[in-house]
Amino acid sequence: MRIGIIGLGYVGLPLAVAFAESGCDVVGVDVDQSKVEALNSGRSYIEDVPDSALEPIASRISATTGYDELAAADAVIICVPTPLSDAREPDLTYLVESAERLAAVLRAGQLVVLESTTYPGTTRERLQPILEGSGLTVGTDFHLAFSPERIDPGRTDYTVKTTPKLVGGITPACTEKARDLYAQICETVIVLSSPEAAELSKLLENIFRSVNIAFVNELAQLCDRLGIDVWEVIDAASSKPFGFMRFEPGPGMGGHCLPIDPFYLAYKARQFDFYPEFIELAGKVNQAQPSFCVERIERALNGVAKPVKGSRVLILGVSYKGGVGDTRESPALKIIGRLQDLGAEVSYHDAFVPELKGHGLANVDLDEGLRETDLAAIVTAHPGMDYERIVAQAPLVIDFRGVTREIDADNLLRL
Repeated sequence: MRIGIIGLGYVGLPLAVAFAESGCDVVGVDVDQSKVEALNSGRSYIEDVPDSALEPIASRISATTGYDELAAADAVIICVPTPLSDAREPDLTYLVESAERLAAVLRAGQLVVLESTTYPGTTRERLQPILEGSGLTVGTDFHLAFSPERIDPGRTDYTVKTTPKLVGGITPACTEKARDLYAQICETVIVLSSPEAAELSKLLENIFRSVNIAFVNELAQLCDRLGIDVWEVIDAASSKPFGFMRFEPGPGMGGHCLPIDPFYLAYKARQFDFYPEFIELAGKVNQAQPSFCVERIERALNGVAKPVKGSRVLILGVSYKGGVGDTRESPALKIIGRLQDLGAEVSYHDAFVPELKGHGLANVDLDEGLRETDLAAIVTAHPGMDYERIVAQAPLVIDFRGVTREIDADNLLRL
């Protein structure tokens, strides 16, 4: 079977590898020429796929910037970004452009599956008309389905193979084709009644986390005013063996899905005169959390008689989560930008992120950074970091991730 994958990022590349490992021939399409060249040279550019994983499947996987080779594919999976516009509304530009280019080479008998996270109705209302512009009809000439990506970058306990896969097609035949496709690489495939149900299921997964994270972020702010250790409170509540699920506060949410999905669902809900105030409020709370962290940094510096302006602040970790180099929607970027606006001399250490061009910064050596800082802020908890050494060497440390709970030091503050 020949598989085409549009978008070779954190979702598309692991998917391409999984299909190639199952014996399929895979052609990947991406607008980023550097990714195409790397993949064709057997080099990976994401942490979850080591170069060693590409070597045995080199003959079955290739990449290109063009769409012509997709005409020979039996199935084409779309994994392009679906970000927010400046107005915090869905931006389907990448999806529409990909669909239009795919429609130009679409042929009878093909299966098209959308994996990009989006609002209910996108597959039927936006993707289907574009593809049918080819002159082919869904359910008769080609098949169309939605199957949400469920990849968690940096995670090893749940993979493409072991994470249950959801599928919902435009017609029953479309659903069955999608089920058969993913059964080749996934241990469990769950069939839903429609693409809309599958689209909303993905949003529910992420908004559930967003709402609960917003709640504990607000709790952290309240604990700050009450002078109570929020981590002690969460640890205590987590001891209950039923009726409680642990969520932890932090500097804000990052990545492609969690900060964006509440706004996708709210956008769709407004079209039906429904205003999901609870969901929108959670999104606003999480968006504001980096500003609270900057305020904590200001107060910490004031406590040692230092103004923010001119103070040297070292940000430890700038990716959106530990163990990966993905900076999409990372709260660290907002924290850095605000500190720079306030006149702080900001530097950062993150072995996964060589540079932040938008902020004019490059990764600094940890020891050098600790020697030359007034305050070190732990924003992303990467594995392997020696936090005892960080607390011992930095004059002042503020921990926004709760990774120093076992350390007792006068120069250490926590969220």
